[in-house]
Amino acid sequence: MRVLVLDGNENHAVAAVRSLGKSGHSVVVGSSHSWSKAGWSRFCERQFHYPAPQENLEAFVTRIVEEVKPGTLVLPMTERTTLPLSERREAVFSAGGRLVMPPHPTVLRAFDKRQTTELALSLGLAVPRTVLLEDSADEVASHLHFPAVLKPRSSEEISPAGRVQATGRPVYARNRQDFLMAYRRLRQRCTSVLAQEYVEGYGAGYFALMRHGEMRAEFAHRRIRDVHPTGSGSAVRVSARPEPRVREAGLALLSALKWHGAAMVEFRIRSDGVPVFIEVNGRFWNSLALAVYAGADFPSLIAALAEHGDVPPVPAFRTGVRCRWILGDFRHLLYVMGGRPPGFPGEFPGRMRTLFNFLLPVPGTVHDNFTWDDPLPELGDWLDFGLRRLPEAFGKKPRGGDEVHAQRGYSHS
Repeated sequence: MRVLVLDGNENHAVAAVRSLGKSGHSVVVGSSHSWSKAGWSRFCERQFHYPAPQENLEAFVTRIVEEVKPGTLVLPMTERTTLPLSERREAVFSAGGRLVMPPHPTVLRAFDKRQTTELALSLGLAVPRTVLLEDSADEVASHLHFPAVLKPRSSEEISPAGRVQATGRPVYARNRQDFLMAYRRLRQRCTSVLAQEYVEGYGAGYFALMRHGEMRAEFAHRRIRDVHPTGSGSAVRVSARPEPRVREAGLALLSALKWHGAAMVEFRIRSDGVPVFIEVNGRFWNSLALAVYAGADFPSLIAALAEHGDVPPVPAFRTGVRCRWILGDFRHLLYVMGGRPPGFPGEFPGRMRTLFNFLLPVPGTVHDNFTWDDPLPELGDWLDFGLRRLPEAFGKKPRGGDEVHAQRGYSHS
C-alpha cells in the first residue's frame, strides 16, 4: 500500500517510515520544509513539500490531496496536520485516500483538555482540580490552591484566519502573582487557558491502537529522563508492562471516546499509586520507535487496519527494551544546567548526576533516530534542530529559505 507520512521532521515520522518500509509499503514523506529527517531514511521512496498549515490551511489540504492516489493512506503525525485533514477529510476521501481516525467531533473532543478532563471525571477517574480561565483570572487566583499549572486548552488551534497555530507549553505558578503573570503570557498565544492544581508524582502513559473503541494493541514504558525536567516527552525510556490502574483508566477513556486509530493517554502517578488523568493525545507519539523495537509495531498495524478494516489483537510486547533520543537527552542536559525554571514546584535534577547519566553508555540501548543500517535521520535530527528550531526559538529566519513553522516543542512521550 502507498502511505503518505506527514510531519517528516518528527521522531515518530522516522519510526513510522522505517516500520512501513520494512513491512513492504511504499512510503512517501511530506514536510513543510524542503527536506526532513524522515525523508532521509533509506525506507522513504520520495519526499514532497507542502505549505505549512499555520501559514495557509487550504493550500496545505490541497497539496496533500494532490499527492493522494486511490488507496493511499495518509498518516498525519501532529495536531497541526491532523486537525485540518480531519476537518476536510471528504477532500481526501474524494481523491481515493484513506484516514484512520474517528469522526471529526471526536477528534476535537480528544484535543480539548477541558472536555477530556470532564469525561475522565464522569468515568470516576482522578483528575486535577481544573478551572477554565476567561476574564476571571484574578478572581480564580484568589481561591486557587498553589502551586498550580496553567496550560492552553488545546495544543493547537485553528485561528479565525484559517491557520493552525501552536499554543505552547504549560506554565507553573507558585503564588497569585506568578499566576496572573503566567495567565497574561499564555493569553498572548492561545484563546483559552486552563488552570489546574499541580499533581506531585511521575508521568506515565498508556498507548493503544483502537478500532471504534475496542483495543487491538497496547504499549507502555517507564520514563527515565524527560526532555524538559519539568515534564514533557521522554528522552530515555524503557518498555514496561502497563500499570493495571493506568491501563484500566486509559482504556476507559479511549473506549468512551469510541476512539479509532492510535492514541496516548497521559497520567501523573501520585505517591499513593493513583493515576491522575492529564490529557489525551489522539495521534502517534514522539517515542514511537521504542514501541516498534519492542514488538508493538503500531505503524504497520494501522496500515493493516486501513487496508483490511480490522487486525487481530496483538500478543504481548517485549519489556526491558531501553531506547534513547540522543538530541532530546542532550537538550535535557542543557535544561538542567540552566537551573530550575521560575515557579516550578517539583523536584529538579542535579547537574553533576545529570552529566554523569548523559555520558554513561548503557549497553543494549537502541535509539529513536540512529541505526547502523539507516544513519541519515540522526544527522537530519541535529541539522533540523541547529538550522531551523534554534533560530526559530530566537526569532530568526532559518537558513536555506525554509519557512518557519509554529512549534510547541517535541511531542509527548
